[in-house]
Amino acid sequence: MTAGAPAPGAATLADALEDALPQTQCTRCGYPDCRRYAEAMARGEAGIDRCPPGGAEGIARLAALTGRTVIPLDPAHGSEGPRALAVIDEAWCIGCTLCIKACPVDCIVGASKLMHTVIDAQCTGCELCVPACPVDCIAMVPVSGSATGWAAWSEAQAREARERYAFHRLRVERETRENDERLAAKAAAKLADLESHSALTDPAAIERKRAVVEAALARARARRSSS
Repeated sequence: MTAGAPAPGAATLADALEDALPQTQCTRCGYPDCRRYAEAMARGEAGIDRCPPGGAEGIARLAALTGRTVIPLDPAHGSEGPRALAVIDEAWCIGCTLCIKACPVDCIVGASKLMHTVIDAQCTGCELCVPACPVDCIAMVPVSGSATGWAAWSEAQAREARERYAFHRLRVERETRENDERLAAKAAAKLADLESHSALTDPAAIERKRAVVEAALARARARRSSS
């Protein structure tokens, strides 16, 4: 087997493990998203006890798929509890947009310097918006009563959250690529202007600027080719 290649069946197992996760994309497992956690479990690099949103039932699902023993949730990654909803105190919101950028499923709407609000039905309770808020105007409010883990969540909600996260990633990648292209075009125009006045400009300085522009263009091309 090639060094660094996944073990036979690992991709299939990763898919199954990802399907068994609640897709809240909360990162409490220590990985950037549910997919990366599933892949780590499939490779045998991560335990099945790191997902508070899935709770005890989630661990049982992962144990059945991996053949591992059911164990308690690792408290280092949080505790199982009711599903919570992010609620923004509109009186204190300053419209900084940081919570919008932090939300992995794009369920916060608003604009710069305008009040933001959460689309309740789409919130996964990931809590990532809470530390992002500079004025502490976001609270996590329990909404599932005594139901916790998968009892407070559903397969349909997990599927929707997964789809919204995929769209979020595509949107962020597109915006980053378009921004890189705008900056590269602006830099190229500036360089062309400098070169048109080369008699008045230090050639070494032009070469340095050209290297910067070419690097920016290379990044833009790389992003475009990988999309």
